[in-house]
Amino acid sequence: MNGFLGALLDPSLPFIRNALLAGLLSSVLFGVLGSVVTVKRIAGLAGAVSHAVLGGVGLALFLSARGLVPGLPPIAGALAFALLAALLIALVSLKAKQREDTVINAIWAIGMSLGVLFIAKTPGYIDPMSYLFGNILLVSGRDLVLLAAMDVVAVAGAFLFYPQLEASAFDEEFAKTRGLRTDLVFLAVLAAVAVAVVLLQTFVGIVMVIAMLTLPAGTAGFGAKNLAGMMAGATLLSVLFSVGGLAASWSLDLPAGATVVVRQVGGALNRQAATDAAGSFQFTGLPSGDYELTVALPGALSATTPATMNRTIATGANTAPDIGAAAILHLPDVRR
Repeated sequence: MNGFLGALLDPSLPFIRNALLAGLLSSVLFGVLGSVVTVKRIAGLAGAVSHAVLGGVGLALFLSARGLVPGLPPIAGALAFALLAALLIALVSLKAKQREDTVINAIWAIGMSLGVLFIAKTPGYIDPMSYLFGNILLVSGRDLVLLAAMDVVAVAGAFLFYPQLEASAFDEEFAKTRGLRTDLVFLAVLAAVAVAVVLLQTFVGIVMVIAMLTLPAGTAGFGAKNLAGMMAGATLLSVLFSVGGLAASWSLDLPAGATVVVRQVGGALNRQAATDAAGSFQFTGLPSGDYELTVALPGALSATTPATMNRTIATGANTAPDIGAAAILHLPDVRR
């Protein structure tokens, strides 16, 4: 840690400070968007978008190197492919749910394959590893400005449309009955994720950006009482993991992105273990009133993961989703 702090204060190493700023700015996106992705359980969709980005990067590099579109930056191709993939996934998800998995997997594979083919035919040597796994030490001032702008958009959108996000995330069918255009909310979330993935791939790369979007939010979900609390907790955890991962990678001479992800996995497992050991249930979002909960579990299951629930449980309900662990708990008796 002392070595990292010394490098951070060294005037001759500005890229270390850029890397730290990138980690802090990225944490806001990981916290805000990651919470929505986790609660809506669309990590697979976001994963397909992120892997399609490589196709856009490869195409931009190919067109620029061949002189067909001189000076075309890779981020332009990545953004185009990400938004196109998000649109296709959204249309299939909304209009043809029976083929959703097939299309998602196809976009996932085609995006990666096109990227490899375009890079292979691009003159000169291009290392795809920097795009697949990122290199936060190469973050530029322009990247920081774009990340800061996206942070502002994400936080403003979450603040202005928080009721719509929360309603569509926890009970989409009920939100529809109340007149909410859940399809537009879904499109907006996927579009925001697509843009964020393009900007965040510099930090941890295309392959691991989904881990960064889901692990902090999933860990924060164990103790969050609502979506806003989950966003705040996930942002804080992302900051801790990012700074800690950067320090560890610098001290141990390891890839920064991979080190950050490994630290997040360790943090998530520790939180899971601590939650299991606690053996208590917490329910939030219930109407006012006194509730009696009786749970009959076999002795071997007495340490079942506690649930943090953010939806109303009607009298007599016997199942409810655990947004923290993405599981279903069976509650034999809920009486008012």
